[in-house]
Amino acid sequence: MSYYDYDGFPEYVPVAERRRRARESVEKLRKKNPDISPVIISGGKLARTWWGKSWNANLERYSDYANRIGRGRSYVRHGAVLDLKITEGKINALVKGSAAKPYQVDIIIQPLARGIWEALTNDCAGKIDSMQELLEGKFPKALSELFTARGKGLFPAPQEISLKCSCPDWAVMCKHVAAVLYGVGARLDDDPSLFFVLRKVNINDLISETISKKARTLLEKSKAKSRRVIEDADISGMFGIDMETGTAGKAKESARKKKTEKKRFL
Repeated sequence: MSYYDYDGFPEYVPVAERRRRARESVEKLRKKNPDISPVIISGGKLARTWWGKSWNANLERYSDYANRIGRGRSYVRHGAVLDLKITEGKINALVKGSAAKPYQVDIIIQPLARGIWEALTNDCAGKIDSMQELLEGKFPKALSELFTARGKGLFPAPQEISLKCSCPDWAVMCKHVAAVLYGVGARLDDDPSLFFVLRKVNINDLISETISKKARTLLEKSKAKSRRVIEDADISGMFGIDMETGTAGKAKESARKKKTEKKRFL
């Protein structure tokens, strides 16, 4: 069934009706595939977390996308993204459009360049305390700016993204593709770790490097302390003197003096 009037223009469909149709489509798909994962927007914001917001902001700041991606906002808000899966370098989705059959959207994201990833892990060393802080976006502002830097941050540029939709729209960025891209932002709200899966990098590299640097610092401090203890022991052995200090050392010295004086009087 196609939703067009007799003049060839799409008929006006109220928001409530769009959402009802989307729900029906989800239920129909779920009978065949129980693992479908629709994008559900709760509240007025398309994204709530640092990762979701940063994903959307990254798309909107490029002129290639800025004038076209807005076409998908209403679609994703009304539940038109019936299924969305994120795997290594790929986004696959089904979007409810004007046709009875959902449109297939396939997006390919190039892996994050190794040089950029290595530079980021080095810059993050010692600045992220835990995996939870990273996923919650709770890190210094300097890292936030580093992650979102154009051309050398974590987020992909348009030339790193390939878009494809089965709809008849000639535009590369059709409203179905745009809805899926916004859907990714919503999905990252639920599971930010999927971002690292998508960009084909190991999230643990950021944390392990941080831990490694802290461990090295503690080890260096420990070695420095050990060297001081060894040096004191060497001096004591070399000159035959007691290096003890503090109250205990003074007490021993006082006891030795009293013992010597007592022998003189005997």
